[in-house]
Amino acid sequence: MSRVTLAGSLVAVFVAGIGLQSTLHSQGARAPRKRGPDELLRLSLAAEGPGLAQPFKGITANGEIERGLFAIRSTGVSTAPVRAAAEALLAGLTNVQRAKTTFAADDVEWRKWMNQSFYVRKGVSFLEMTPAQRDLAFALLRASLSAKGLKQTRDIMRLNETLGELNDDNFDEYGEFQYFITVMGAPSAGEPWGWQLDGHHAVINYFVLGDQVVTTPFFAGSEPALARSGKYKGTSVLQVEQRDGLAMVNALDAAQRRKAILRFSKTGNENLTEAWQDNVVLDYAGVRAAELSAAQRKQLVDLVALYVDNMDDGHARVKMDEVKAHLDRTWFAWIGRTEPGSVFYYRIHSPVILIEFDHQQPANLKHLAADPNAPNPEHVHTVVRTPNGNDYGKDLLRLHYQQHSH
Repeated sequence: MSRVTLAGSLVAVFVAGIGLQSTLHSQGARAPRKRGPDELLRLSLAAEGPGLAQPFKGITANGEIERGLFAIRSTGVSTAPVRAAAEALLAGLTNVQRAKTTFAADDVEWRKWMNQSFYVRKGVSFLEMTPAQRDLAFALLRASLSAKGLKQTRDIMRLNETLGELNDDNFDEYGEFQYFITVMGAPSAGEPWGWQLDGHHAVINYFVLGDQVVTTPFFAGSEPALARSGKYKGTSVLQVEQRDGLAMVNALDAAQRRKAILRFSKTGNENLTEAWQDNVVLDYAGVRAAELSAAQRKQLVDLVALYVDNMDDGHARVKMDEVKAHLDRTWFAWIGRTEPGSVFYYRIHSPVILIEFDHQQPANLKHLAADPNAPNPEHVHTVVRTPNGNDYGKDLLRLHYQQHSH
């Protein structure tokens, strides 16, 4: 396991990400070829192999898990609506669908998620569901997420339809309903269980124990980030997270910026904790919230809340209380320029939450990009993690097993 440290001297090199140029399509640019099932399976196994070869430990700052951060307790926020929605979904599936959708509460299937479209997934897809089954699946999302979180997820799915349109109508690999649901454990009031949504640019892990919820790893992104044509023209995602992140770095004074900005040059992808990176060792870096003014600290808390508030409102308040309790140990780091229109990466990191936002290089729309190698605001990735062993609710599960024999 390698130690990942983001640092470096400040340099003046800047490569601006440029938006998609739809005119290239009419000038003869070609979408990537479609890949067959054998190639997709080969790519999937190659991608997941190294990550799954490592037993889960969790993301740490120095290689050691900090214990005592998480505890089994009552939050006072009922999970009964989520349980009822999951039970209704499972009851609405056929026997064959249910068999391929359900796994044990501690199954390694939790860790088998990936942003990329080629990944061969388990579970039942929205594509194969009947309209009635699809309604039940969306009801599960509605019960589990806030209105904001549900809208963001649906808009990511819609933009994946746009991506298919921009790839010569390749709906074998892209599309609004190329998303899969699995259920781990039996929905229960007292035993651990949960569900997962997995697909291109939308991954939600939703662990439940009593009235406690853990919703990480949580991945949200899109390419494009704004639909300029097609069925869902005008749909966009992650624009506020982009805007408010830039506002955060520009709210820092000169001394704070010298600490926060790790480097100005951003020529590639920067996210460190996407799929198969469950055990990354990642130093705290940037400027510490303890060094910020009261107004700046509030601005940082509000930025964190943009991500946490994708949870249902009650559990989002619980999580934000946890975040605020560790605010003095929260760090904000930045890579990239800070002018309007810049491409950038930022990270918010504390013992109980890790958030990454990244403008990425073109991946599935290289054929429409002005520069196919330069990051641009049309391809955005965000990821939220719970460090110190509680992604997928693993630390709560560990504590549960200590208290109850299974």
